Amino acid sequence: MDAYLLEYLPILIFLAIAIGLAAVMVLASMVVARQKPNTEKLSPYECGFAAFEDSRGRFEVRFYLVAILFIIFDLEVAFLFPWAVSLGEIGLHGFWSMMLFLAVLTVGFIYEWKKGALEWE
Repeated sequence: MDAYLLEYLPILIFLAIAIGLAAVMVLASMVVARQKPNTEKLSPYECGFAAFEDSRGRFEVRFYLVAILFIIFDLEVAFLFPWAVSLGEIGLHGFWSMMLFLAVLTVGFIYEWKKGALEWE
């Protein structure tokens, strides 16, 4: 049993070093860096609302809809790259399978477009 537990010693040492190094980095940044926020740092940047408000505030549904649409069409591109690389090996069946996949995504995109989900009023 001791030999079995001894095999986990390198993992334990690695975790201890990683946690210690992370703690040292956080403490060093707090000691060395200036902690003087100005109005520019505290202003809203890309999100459009003040950075230090209640975190349980309500978001508009359109924000979530755009985020979901981005994820869907981002995953489409993630499937296209491996498909394009292996197209010579997968043959006609792979080609038409991807065309069906793209057709379904295109129908979804047209549906969202017609519903006005891409319009930000």
